[in-house]
Amino acid sequence: MGEEGGGRSCGTTRELQKLKQQALEYYRENDVPRRLEELLNSTFYLQPADVYGHLANCFSKLAKPPTIYKVVGKNVLDGLGLPTLQVEIFCTIQNFPKSICSVVISTHFEVHENALPELVEAEEVERADAVSTAVRWVNETITEELRGIEPSNQAGVDQVLRIFFENKVQEDKERKELEKSLEDSTVPVPSPLTQPPPPPLPPDKKKGQKQGRRDTFTEKPILPPEPDEHVLCGSMAIGAVSLAVAKTGAMLDGNPLYLNIALLKHHQPPPPKTETKRGHNGGKRGQQQIIGKMSHLGCLTINYDTIEQPLLLIQGICANLGLELGRNLHLAINCAAHELMDYSKGKYEVMMGTYKNAAEMVDLYVDLINKFPSIIALIDPFRKEDSEPWDSIYDALGARCYLIAGTASKSISKLLEDGNIGVLKYSGLIIKHTNQTTMSDLVEITNLMDSKKHIAVFGSTEGESSDDSLVDLAVGLGVRFIKLGGLSRGERVTKYNRLLTIEEELVQNGTLGFTEEHTFFYLNEEAEKAAVAGELPEPLELIFPTEVLEESTRT
Repeated sequence: MGEEGGGRSCGTTRELQKLKQQALEYYRENDVPRRLEELLNSTFYLQPADVYGHLANCFSKLAKPPTIYKVVGKNVLDGLGLPTLQVEIFCTIQNFPKSICSVVISTHFEVHENALPELVEAEEVERADAVSTAVRWVNETITEELRGIEPSNQAGVDQVLRIFFENKVQEDKERKELEKSLEDSTVPVPSPLTQPPPPPLPPDKKKGQKQGRRDTFTEKPILPPEPDEHVLCGSMAIGAVSLAVAKTGAMLDGNPLYLNIALLKHHQPPPPKTETKRGHNGGKRGQQQIIGKMSHLGCLTINYDTIEQPLLLIQGICANLGLELGRNLHLAINCAAHELMDYSKGKYEVMMGTYKNAAEMVDLYVDLINKFPSIIALIDPFRKEDSEPWDSIYDALGARCYLIAGTASKSISKLLEDGNIGVLKYSGLIIKHTNQTTMSDLVEITNLMDSKKHIAVFGSTEGESSDDSLVDLAVGLGVRFIKLGGLSRGERVTKYNRLLTIEEELVQNGTLGFTEEHTFFYLNEEAEKAAVAGELPEPLELIFPTEVLEESTRT
């Protein structure tokens, strides 16, 4: 026993001597004694606390860069009091774990007003399951997969998340196939005498229907709505963690998030020229109060007898505030055509009891733009199933206003998977950071849109939180517009305040340039030729040149 204990003691002594020798060699190689001597000489007249502070700074330069220690997922409430996901990042900094930041991601679930109780209850269950699954993914597998990765390595983090998500998709596919095979094995084979019910006959054409351009779209049956894209339960964990890591990297670098996003995009060719628009505030107060119902989106819902009435109301409000429509303020109309379609009639119900077919809708939009040229964008003027009407309205209005696909567009992951964003004829898309969308995905989709000369609009989802990161994402990605909703509730006002703060920073840095006139660029060949010929003024620009980006990373 004594010999065995003595052997262990000798072994321990040799290990300590070896460690001391390695430390001595490290100090000599890094010239630590000389550095300490210089530091002590330079701090001779300082207080002991200052000396220790300088010593700490000296040794901190020799420390390893911060790495991800753990990722924590939590179930929190969004602005509507509904469950959503919060992700917090802890990093190892100088051998100690430290909480750096947290983000809250918005869910993709829509909020339906006046919905049936059973539908509301079913969606509540689905939402709770999605959030709890995402929390489990973050706290179990994702935190293990990301431990030890530097938060500045956004591409590496997103790649890990992408592989993890692909594995989950494959597991979900295999589970559904197994369930289907079990169901098929238990379902009895129908008798040969049993015949399936005949398909419903197409609706008869109305008598006396006129032929011609106005009814070209109604000659064909109205296509049913496409099924919603499948969203994998728990997928919000991917987007939330990717955003949290991006924010962590920005904070550790001492940069605002929008600058780090711009750096991420800038370093992926081709380097785009980003654009933004200056906000206008101020004006007179004391206009007459308008009574109406405020929706959960911050929209004032009022009754009207004609389509022009709400626009005339806006004109009057702007006049009272001293704002000029078409100069100080421009309008975008969210048509939400998918909500207007009456499938029993095969027409759009633009007002209570007023129905129009696709060709009549084109005429309506053209007439509206003629009367109100301050309208610079129409969002979802038709359903995504109506490709011919999209072609028609683009030919009629493509050079006069932006035609934006929101609900009519596919998700970012589906667009990137297909590699084709031009399914419909539109000027631009509304993109949102939800579900499995990573920072790398946002950079890729905006680069693709830039290459196709499509306008990018960064939009918020209905279930928002007070996290204002999406404003930084919009600015860093260089999108043309941001869609935040009405000025109501703290979680939305917070984002407007963040937008104003960023604008002030960019003005002070000389990064943001302005023009008073709004112009359309590259909507079609005629507009592009006019821009090249110098007939149109320069657009607003948010410029991150190479030297500025590189200098920001050095400082």
